[in-house]
Amino acid sequence: MSYFARKLGFYVVALWAALTLNFAIPRLMPGNPVDILLAKLQQRGGTVSPETREAYALLLGGDDSQPLWSQYTNYLANLVQGDLGVSVSYYPATVSEVIMQSLPWTIVLVGVATIMAATLGVVLGALVGWRPGSWLDSLIPSTTLLAAVPYFWLALLLTYLLSRVLGWFPMQGGYDVTLTPGWDWEFISSAIHYGFLPALTIVLASIGGWLLGMRNMMVSTLSEDYILTAEAKGLTPRTILRTYASRNAVLPSVAGFAISLGFIVSGSVITEQVFSYPGIGSRLLGAVTNNDYALMQGVFLFITLGVLGANLVVDLLYGVIDPRTRARS
Repeated sequence: MSYFARKLGFYVVALWAALTLNFAIPRLMPGNPVDILLAKLQQRGGTVSPETREAYALLLGGDDSQPLWSQYTNYLANLVQGDLGVSVSYYPATVSEVIMQSLPWTIVLVGVATIMAATLGVVLGALVGWRPGSWLDSLIPSTTLLAAVPYFWLALLLTYLLSRVLGWFPMQGGYDVTLTPGWDWEFISSAIHYGFLPALTIVLASIGGWLLGMRNMMVSTLSEDYILTAEAKGLTPRTILRTYASRNAVLPSVAGFAISLGFIVSGSVITEQVFSYPGIGSRLLGAVTNNDYALMQGVFLFITLGVLGANLVVDLLYGVIDPRTRARS
């Protein structure tokens, strides 16, 4: 029990440190969100008075008259209440509204693509590692080459070939704008059609890492004594592959998969930008461009919770699966 208590305590401290950095880093950037919002107001013909600026500063949580420590305590208090502030980029929408509108798109797109890439990579890696030196093994350099290709270049290449030349998929967007978002099949099929290319980009760019990692672990596992013992007992190769080799070789991939799920919240910023996909990555890029402190902090908060939560699950899971982990801690 002390093992799990120490792990929980560590992640509580890590969460506090991440929230502190989340508060400090945007404020070290040049510019002021209040000035940006007032400039937009002036462009639309509005008048800006000192009272207006003070009201907007209080609304955005950027009151310069308050000391930094007071802003920090207010920031933590608002987080506890679930108040993430108002977005400058999408004013007057709140940060929570902007994130909740974009987060499901990223979770579905990047989540499904990550699960597909991990599953295909692990299965193919196990088969390749079981028979090293085969013709399948010679395909690994091509998959690792795809992993080294920049996301934006691969996205542009797929867009040119599959959208512009062949016309199979739309080039940009998340769904047909003539449809009303809902749970009907027409909208869902449109979202799948529009999301295929971004998902394919993520799968092709990441499957090589899963395949290579699983292949190397399989090759290492096959040299263990318990594999030789299983062969000496006369077990079939399929049983050895499934019950002994794969189950032990997949453990590092399980940890990597859980951590990858934590980064799903952040999405693929470059991929979403190339395809104009309405995910959280595009919102984050827009927040950085407009010095939108509140939205940046809100997105970083969800990313932090996702990554820390995934790491916590992995640590606790390893403590249950392998008792030796608790004994060494």
